Amino acid sequence: MLISTQTASTPTVECFVQLWAERYALDFSSVFCEQDPSVYNSLLEASSLEGKALTVSKLREAIVDTKCQFAGIQAKALYEYIPNVVDLSEARRLTHFTVQVYIELLELYQQPSSATSSVEEKLQTLAGMTPINHSLLSVWGIPDIEDLAKALEGVLLECQEQYTASKDWCTLGFLTTQFNFSNQLLLKKLTPIEQILIYPYFRFIEEQVAIPWQRVCIAVAKHELDSPAFTIVKEMFPAASDIARTVYHQLTEMFPDYRSRRGGFDHPGVEHSCLRDLQMFQAYLWLCVLEKSFAPVEKELVNLCVMVMERVGVPWEITAQWNKLLLDEISRRVKPEQRSFLLPYISGMQEAFYEQRSHFTVNSEQ
Repeated sequence: MLISTQTASTPTVECFVQLWAERYALDFSSVFCEQDPSVYNSLLEASSLEGKALTVSKLREAIVDTKCQFAGIQAKALYEYIPNVVDLSEARRLTHFTVQVYIELLELYQQPSSATSSVEEKLQTLAGMTPINHSLLSVWGIPDIEDLAKALEGVLLECQEQYTASKDWCTLGFLTTQFNFSNQLLLKKLTPIEQILIYPYFRFIEEQVAIPWQRVCIAVAKHELDSPAFTIVKEMFPAASDIARTVYHQLTEMFPDYRSRRGGFDHPGVEHSCLRDLQMFQAYLWLCVLEKSFAPVEKELVNLCVMVMERVGVPWEITAQWNKLLLDEISRRVKPEQRSFLLPYISGMQEAFYEQRSHFTVNSEQ
C-alpha cells in the first residue's frame, strides 16, 4: 500500500533513490540486435518533444478508456470464478481510476525534461547500448524517480482508496491485473522504439500499485549509511529481480504440474505476476527490517495472501515453499556476518504465514 508523506532528503534516501531508478533503466537490446543504423535516428526522433507528443497522440483518452475497459473485462473474466470479487459497477469505477492514472502519466511523459540534452549527448549514451545507466535517464527525458512518484501520488492514492474501501484484498489483485493487461494493450498501439521509451513509466505504475518501494524509500530515512539494516537493503535491493527469477524457476521445478485458473507456471502471464509478487514479498521484508516491526507483514502481506490465495485456490504447500525458497535465497546472498541480524525477520515472516496456514487450501492436486 502507498502512504501519503514527504520523503526526507538524507544520504540514505539519496542512495536508495539511485538504486530505485535503476529498476526503470531503458533496455535497447531488442532494437540493436540487427545493427540497423536507422535505429539511432528513430530513437532520437521518438525521444524528442515532438516525438513524445506523437506517441501520446496514439494514446488519446478515448483509446486509453477503450483499452482499460477491455483490460477490465479480461481481468473480470479471469476472476469470475471468485464470488463477488468485483461487481460490474465496481469494475467500472476501478476502470475509471485506471484511466485517470494513464492520462496523468501520459501528460508527464510529454513534458519537457529539466535537463536539456543535445543529440550528441543522447548518442553518447547509446555507445554502451544496453542497459542505459540510471544516471543518464534524464538525457532521454525520464524524470527523477522521486518526482515521478510525487506527481502520480495523488491519482494513485485515489485509486488505492477503491480497494481499501472495499476491505477486500482481492480487489487489489484485480486492479494490478487490470494495469498489467492495460499496459500490454496500450503498448501494442506503439512502435518498438516508442514502447522502449514509455515502458519504464508503465512498469512504474504497475509496481506502485502492488509493491511498496516508495515506503521502503521513506523508511531508509531513519537510518545511517552504515547501519546494518540499510546496508542489507542497499545490497539486496538491486538483486530483487534476479532473486525473484531464481525462486520462480525453483518453484516451476518443484511444482511442474500445478495449474491455476490462468495456467501453469510456464504461462507468460503467471510468470509476470509471480515475478512481481516475489519482489513485493521482498519489499515487505525490507520494510520490516527498516521499521524494526513485523506489522507490514502481519497486518498487510499475510492478510492479502490469506484472502487472495484462499479464494483463488493456491494450496498452502505452494505458499509455504514460496516463502521458504525466497527467504533461503535471500539468506544465501547476504554476507555471513549479516545472517544473524536478518534471522529474526526471516523467522518472523515465516511464523506470520504459518500461524495463518489453516486459511489456505491444505491439499494440493499434485
